[in-house]
Amino acid sequence: MLKKGLLTLLLVWLGGCSNAGYYLGALSGHAQLLNAQRPLDPVLADPALPAQTRARLKSMREARDFASRELGLPDNDSYRNYADLGREYAVWNVVAAPPFSLQPKQWCFLFVGCISYRGYYQREQAETYADSLRAQGLDVQVAGARAYSTLGWSDDPLLNTMLYRSEARRVGIIFHELAHQQLFIKGDSTFNESFATTVEQEGVRRWFLARDQSRVRYQRYLEERKRDARFRQMLLQTREKLQRLYRQKTDETYKQKEKARIFLEFKQSFAGLKKSDPAFSAYDRWMAQDLNNAHLALVATYHEYVPAFRQLLKAKQGDLQAFYQAVEDLAREDQEKRRILLQQWAKKGR
Repeated sequence: MLKKGLLTLLLVWLGGCSNAGYYLGALSGHAQLLNAQRPLDPVLADPALPAQTRARLKSMREARDFASRELGLPDNDSYRNYADLGREYAVWNVVAAPPFSLQPKQWCFLFVGCISYRGYYQREQAETYADSLRAQGLDVQVAGARAYSTLGWSDDPLLNTMLYRSEARRVGIIFHELAHQQLFIKGDSTFNESFATTVEQEGVRRWFLARDQSRVRYQRYLEERKRDARFRQMLLQTREKLQRLYRQKTDETYKQKEKARIFLEFKQSFAGLKKSDPAFSAYDRWMAQDLNNAHLALVATYHEYVPAFRQLLKAKQGDLQAFYQAVEDLAREDQEKRRILLQQWAKKGR
């Protein structure tokens, strides 16, 4: 299993060959993760396992079976083992953007193509690299990620970092990551993440509706999604204000002053929103950061094409296999044509 994991990292993380130290660190980090995993049955039988962890893992094991049985997602050994990493996040991703642009810096890797972040298994390493980018004058964010996918090249385990308090988020992350194994296009993060988010949302809906006692929890999930959408809309509005500013032919001193004002205005608007609905305090930790362009660079990546994919699923009468085939057909088109076709599908749903 370790050898397979090392091969996975060579395939998924490698590319560019210019930074051997980074790739060796990635290999070592993934190897440690694989070595920490244990089959679920003995984990669940361990009397020392906290009751809450046991209950959540049992639910996630059921969700893993549900994913292949009811959603048609890959039936393999991914998410059938468990690893407690002893930390809050699986990896830390570094995102960077120029001081007066929301176009994220790209890093290119073999098989996955170019993506808008660079991942590290140790936060200290991520912060060190982030500091080097800041020294170049870039806006930088270091963001913890609770899971990542090796796209089926290895059997990814369940992680302690995936044990959200929310049942919807716990099962949803399994559906999301397995969707990446179902379909992944090299170099098109927005397509990949929007597809996986669509599968996640549909999977969570079917998961709850298949359980008579879970409808109240599903309603709570829908309320969470509405809040997420409202918060995301605020981010997109702030992003648009910044884009208009950066397009102006004015000096950098003015742009820097206006940039600071726009971010302050955003924080003030959030404070007002939270006052009217205390549930938005769920975003306090994120809002407490020193926000910059890097925090907004990827805000549309996970949701931009979701309306189009949902409309495509509706056109297939909810038949997930037919939907997957239609998405595969889209994936064969070049990126610009995919974008146009998806925009057309999104319009059909309005």
